[in-house]
Amino acid sequence: MLKIALVAHDEKKAEMIEFTQTHKYLLSQCQLTATGTTGKLISQHTGLPVTALLSGPIGGDQQIGSLVATQQLDMIIFLRDPLTAQAHEPDIAALLRVCDVHNIPLATNRQSAEILIAYIKLCLERGENNANRTS
Repeated sequence: MLKIALVAHDEKKAEMIEFTQTHKYLLSQCQLTATGTTGKLISQHTGLPVTALLSGPIGGDQQIGSLVATQQLDMIIFLRDPLTAQAHEPDIAALLRVCDVHNIPLATNRQSAEILIAYIKLCLERGENNANRTS
């Protein structure tokens, strides 16, 4: 089962809800983890099971980064708001960096998230349960 983290800044939460509603069928075949509020909203609006960690500003981004570093995630969809300053920007930068270090696909906007969804569909069609295969 593919393991995906979902994160959205406050200004992007509505877009994340719409995204997960649109792709509910594919996401239902994955193990979902999210930062606190985002996870609760996704679960409420889609019925999808989501493991909700702490909210991003109080450690959720770091928890997601830890899952990346310990190879417990296959990809992250992080709808970021590039126009609003974030008090926890160092945590966000660390999360982005750890994804690069561990070669974890990371979508930071809706269009790149759609590309990862297409990849998830391909993996599921092939019967793959890990998006990081190198074959």
